[in-house]
Formats: sequence, structure tokens, C-alpha cells
Amino acid sequence: MFSRHSYLVVPTQTSVVNFPATMSPPSTAVVYDQHGPPDTVTRVTKIPPVEMNENEVCVKMLAAPINPADINRIEGVYPVLPPIPAIGGWEGVGEIHSVGSAVMALSPGDLVIHAAYLSGTWQTYVVEDQSLWYKIDKNTPIEYAATISVNPLSALRMLEDFVALKPGDTIVQNGATSIVGQCVIQLARIRGIHSINIIRDKPESDKIKEKLIKLGANKVFTESELEVKGVKNLLGDIPKPSLGLNCIGGNAANMVVKFLKQGGTMVTYGGMSKKPITISTPYFIFKDISLKGYLLQEKNLDEAQYRCSIDHLLALVRAGILQYEMEMVPFKDFHIALEKAMGKQGSHRKQILKF
Repeated sequence: MFSRHSYLVVPTQTSVVNFPATMSPPSTAVVYDQHGPPDTVTRVTKIPPVEMNENEVCVKMLAAPINPADINRIEGVYPVLPPIPAIGGWEGVGEIHSVGSAVMALSPGDLVIHAAYLSGTWQTYVVEDQSLWYKIDKNTPIEYAATISVNPLSALRMLEDFVALKPGDTIVQNGATSIVGQCVIQLARIRGIHSINIIRDKPESDKIKEKLIKLGANKVFTESELEVKGVKNLLGDIPKPSLGLNCIGGNAANMVVKFLKQGGTMVTYGGMSKKPITISTPYFIFKDISLKGYLLQEKNLDEAQYRCSIDHLLALVRAGILQYEMEMVPFKDFHIALEKAMGKQGSHRKQILKF
């Protein structure tokens, strides 16, 4: 049995008036009954209409991303797992389709995103309590609305919640080509903060460097360029960073710490290499560095802080100041998008399901 928020529907030509006001339309969803390889355990299935109570709304999903954490949840290796069988996806944007009799703050046609982290966004319709939805500006591009509440929000909170950064300060990060990385570069630039960025060695490294510099990166280095005893000469007149961000793990984390100034802090928010963080002992003894972890779901942002952060980020998007690369894929081509998201088709862009 699916939880209520796991119900979904595929758009049909049927008019809304054909359904009772207290029922959602039928739905189509990406479901998995067991944990395992996402490309083999997921299936697309239809789900019957859901009866709505007076405080609930039915949301027609418009777009939802395939995040690495979504893949990890299906695999069963993520620390926070929904009960199975489950519908995939934890982020997305939709349009209010219908509302319960007691709902006053939301109306059909409103553009909404989750006001809390909720599983089951890979579906065409979602029925949930009105309190779990947050109305946003209708002029927001749906691909950005669908992806704003995880990666960009993480970038913003990590820049604000660990070190009191001020204009002229410096941060360093690995995984700079990720959406979090791209957002960190742009948000730092807006605040007058220097960014040092580490990327993996690839044949197209020079082109990647150019892209990141256009976003506002001050320095971009490949991992092989940092295989030197000291990095001080690489900084020029840029101050040493007080904050480092690590999403790779393994030796890539040690490269972040290399740059940190005395008493600096490295925040780990991912482990893409699936290798333990390796930090040389002298960094602890002689530089007094601190290591901290970050998980957005555990930050427990209050409603006011969440809305303020989301509104700020979406305003930057609408102004063309915050951008990142994505690829929209029709929902019917879910498994193609999934393969790309898993790196099986050579695409490095965030995959966005369009309903």
C-alpha cells in the first residue's frame, strides 16, 4: 500500500469536471517494490484516484528532477529511506489542480513546490495536506522551480551556516561542476567572495574551466594540478579560504583541506567517490582545521527561513543571475532519463522529468 503522497497520475484529455470534487484524477507513477539497481527495479504503473479530505490539495506535477539521492534511495543505500513499495522522487514543482473545502491559501492554477521534503514526486498527480505546499511566483521557469529546494538551497545554507563569510573572503570546493558547485560559485560571486574550484581531470578540462570562470569562479584547478607540495603560489593575491566544501571524499577531500587557512573548516555534504575521507595528520595538528558534515534534511529549517531562502534563490533565477545546466526529458522517457542520470549515456546535465 502506498502512502498518500505516493499517489500520482498521468495527464489525460479528460476534463476536471468528470471527476468528483473530492477525488483526484487517476495517476501514473514510477514505482519500486524492492531496493536494487534503479534501471531494473523501477516500473511505470497506474494508480487509481485518491479521495481528498477538506484540508488537502491535489497537485498536477509539472517537473521533477532525478537527483543522486533519489538513485541512492532506490538502491537502498541512502540513510533516509521511505517504506516500500514507494514512488521515486523527493523534489519537484506542480500546479494546484483542485482543493479541499477548507483550503483557503491555495487555489487551482497556483504554482507550488514542497514546503517540506516529501517522497513520491515522480508521478503525475499528488494529494497531500495544504501545509506541505509552498506557493511561488508563476513567472519562475519550471525547471528551476523543480530543482531549487535541494541543490541551490544546500549551496546557500552551507555558505551561510558554518563560517561568517564577508566580502573579500575565500571558499574552496571540489565537485565544482555539480549544480551545488555551480550555485556556490555564483552565490559567492554575488557576495564578493572568492571561490577556488577543483575539478576532475578530463579531456575537456579547459572548456570546463572556461565555463566555471564565466559563472564567476576565481580559480579552477584540476586534481593533477594540485599534486604539488604547497598550493600557496597558486592563489596569487587571493586570501586563503576559511571554508571548504567537499562532495567527493577520498583524496579529493585532502585537496580541499590543502587550501584552508589556519582554523579553517571543511564541510562534507557528499561522497561521490564512495571512498573514506583521507586527511593528513599535520592539518589537524598545525592548522587546527575542523571537519563538519551537512545534510539539508537534518537542518530542520523553520518555515520562515525556508521561505526566505527559496524566495531569494528564485528571485535570482528570474533575474538571470543564478543559472545551471539541466536537460528536460518527457515523463514517458523516464528510463532514458534515468540512464543519463546514472551516467550510462555520457550526459552530465541534471535530468528533469517533464510531465
